[in-house]
Amino acid sequence: MAALVAVVAALGASAATLPLHEIQDAARSLGWAAALVMAGVGALLLAVLVPRTAISLACGALLGPALGFTAAITAAMLAATITYFAGRWAGHGLLASRVGGRLHRLDGWLSRRGFSAVLLVRLLPLAPFGLMGYAYGTTSVRRHHYLLGTLVASTPSAFSYSVLGAAVMTPGDVNPVTFVPAVCGVLLTSTIVYRWRRASRRAAVPA
Repeated sequence: MAALVAVVAALGASAATLPLHEIQDAARSLGWAAALVMAGVGALLLAVLVPRTAISLACGALLGPALGFTAAITAAMLAATITYFAGRWAGHGLLASRVGGRLHRLDGWLSRRGFSAVLLVRLLPLAPFGLMGYAYGTTSVRRHHYLLGTLVASTPSAFSYSVLGAAVMTPGDVNPVTFVPAVCGVLLTSTIVYRWRRASRRAAVPA
């Protein structure tokens, strides 16, 4: 939450002091071409572990909510694919030599639960989006489970932050409804984290 508030505040300050509206007008005039460029650049930035929240906010700020969301979710899926196959190329042994049996247990859990495991881990703010992609590539998670779980988990936040980024650039158009998707996304993630931590504490208590 603190990081999100800081990024939104920085974006608002930049919109007030820098000629971002000129860049926004130029990007929107290019339409789908700008969205494709931002998706490609965003994917590369995610692959080098730039936070996905910042990418989605920037897409919404420069392209508007609808086109910005399209660019943000495309960037996320491109980055997920790139990092997954990079992890496959690096191989299971790269992490196994560092974390030993813990990776074996995690790999078994991910493999058994498939889509639901990918969905759960993607929703939890455990590590940067790109880093999780590299890690998944070293496991035995099936490709279609990984991609589908990533798509489902990434869609709400990509939409929320794209809408929020667009609202920051045009404060006159902001109304309470604008923030509903972002609030719902934060509440969903917070609930999952709370339940996960609670279950972990229960599991740690000896019988």
